[in-house]
Amino acid sequence: MPHPPSPPPGRLQLFLGFLKIGLMGFGGVAAVARHVLVDDRRWLTERDYASVLGVGQVLPGGNVVNASVMIGERFHGPMGAVVALSGLMAMPLAILLVLATLYERFSGFPAVHAAMGGTAAAAAGLTIGTALKLARRLRPPPSATAFGLAAFAGTALLHLPLLDTLLVLAPLSIGAQLWNRRS
Repeated sequence: MPHPPSPPPGRLQLFLGFLKIGLMGFGGVAAVARHVLVDDRRWLTERDYASVLGVGQVLPGGNVVNASVMIGERFHGPMGAVVALSGLMAMPLAILLVLATLYERFSGFPAVHAAMGGTAAAAAGLTIGTALKLARRLRPPPSATAFGLAAFAGTALLHLPLLDTLLVLAPLSIGAQLWNRRS
């Protein structure tokens, strides 16, 4: 059962919430972001999060980075966008600088290559798990599922460019949604 939304966060709470997302979600931030924003802090409903993440996915840049800007702006205007983005990026940036320095020094070791392969597999699993969790809870209409599968087939299976796929499927999916609402 969905929790009632919490009151809007203050700027410090917004910064700390996105700091937690950035720290916990290193390598797979979308799953952690959903948990923190929807389940833990209850700043957004499941549907609100899916909407913001969906818009974030079609914009240039990282999905959750885009979402942090939109969510921060929603609560505190342009300064909220800066606060949320700063919270999200602070710890990953610090950790990335340390890891990049270590990787440069030790990249020739076989164990490092094995660790990188395992990390990539875990990140892919987190992305797939988050998508399945959102789909199960939101129960998208069949047309939305069909367009999602078409986008997956176009980019993952047919290796079509993402921008071309979006330019074709986005207007069609919007048209299908409008058609469904009129019926």
